[in-house]
Amino acid sequence: MISRRNIRVKVMQTLYTIDSVSGETKPGEPVTILTKKIEQSRQLFTYLIYFITEVARYAETDARKKASKHLPSAEDLAINTKLAGNEVLWKILEDITFKAAVADEKLQHTLDNELLKKTYQELVITPEYQEYVDLQSREKKSEKKILEFIFNNMMLPNENFISHLEEHFINWDDDAEMMQALVLNYLGKPGVQSFNDILSKEKWDFAKSLLTTVLDKSGQTLELIKPKLKNWDADRIAALDLILLQMGVCEFLYFETIPTKVTINEYIDLAKAYSTPQSGQFVNGLLDNIHKELSAENKIEKRSFKNSTL
Repeated sequence: MISRRNIRVKVMQTLYTIDSVSGETKPGEPVTILTKKIEQSRQLFTYLIYFITEVARYAETDARKKASKHLPSAEDLAINTKLAGNEVLWKILEDITFKAAVADEKLQHTLDNELLKKTYQELVITPEYQEYVDLQSREKKSEKKILEFIFNNMMLPNENFISHLEEHFINWDDDAEMMQALVLNYLGKPGVQSFNDILSKEKWDFAKSLLTTVLDKSGQTLELIKPKLKNWDADRIAALDLILLQMGVCEFLYFETIPTKVTINEYIDLAKAYSTPQSGQFVNGLLDNIHKELSAENKIEKRSFKNSTL
């Protein structure tokens, strides 16, 4: 589920955490920090999917509550429960790894039932919801589309929901962009990916290798980077930018299946997304300069990357 870009973000965050802590880290501690950050992402991802399913399932809860009134109206008895039978929803609910993850994390205790109710109530008055329930058939496209609408339009723009996430998941701010991509990708192929394996073994090996290489080769990478800082105010260079530069240089030198162009573009994007407004230009200029220097000295060796899944 987690892409190579997501892995870079997790490694970047781990390196920044280590850089912010005074004193040397203990052996194995960096990998432990990285593991924890990935686990926090898995928990957040699971909860976002869980909340979507609970909003959809609330159609039956709403119908049941209104039908049980002492004197239910005709409108109370005519609540449309089509959403609760959504085929994509049930692919998720029948996924044993999803059920296990929800149970293991005790997500029912995290759920804010009042927020859930309000989200559903706001959903059912939207034109998009009415269009969905008016469809007589269950088209795969519309089944997926309404769940995406719940996530994109009813959850993410909702300040109360975001406050709820920030209260329960300290990694929300760091992971928000990544989570949006993960959730939408999952809704496109529900039940295919295990909730236990948010990272494949190959990608986990890449994450650990990138982290440990940046730490082990810090001296060598800084020797390449520091001479290029002459035209920049060293005191104003963001710590995160130096971390991104070190990661990029390590990919140039020690990750032979990753094309240099991909590396440069990835770290420019990360600098723009996570650092200062000037960071994209800064990282672009330095990585391009270092790449040209290393290429001229024949220090960059790349082999075919066509079969790499990283």
